Amino acid sequence: MSEGSDQKPFDNKSAVPASLYEGLMPKLANVLELSQRPEGITTNDAKGAILDATNDFKLTLARAKEFAVAMPGGESVVEDQDQVLKMLTQLRDKKREQLAQFSTRSLASHYTKTDVDSTASSPGA
Repeated sequence: MSEGSDQKPFDNKSAVPASLYEGLMPKLANVLELSQRPEGITTNDAKGAILDATNDFKLTLARAKEFAVAMPGGESVVEDQDQVLKMLTQLRDKKREQLAQFSTRSLASHYTKTDVDSTASSPGA
């Protein structure tokens, strides 16, 4: 992070500052507006205004990128995240299937054991 920044890096306890991302478009629009003025960049004031607006946009963009990269999963591209989600969904489904099979087997063996025990302990058998 840059010096003098009052924004803290992302951690699990702090929220992502939405205002940081919401401010990107107006700052970019300001840079474009300044560069499209009729006087262009012919005066020192116009050059300074464009420089200030551009630097402000770059700084805000850099901060937004820092937050995005620091977020869990922020270093992954969408395709990678989709692949991980697909893998986790398949793993979940497989575990559910195994659990269903296990619970069916456990119940069947419990009933069999109960039947064997009750037969063995019956008088006259």
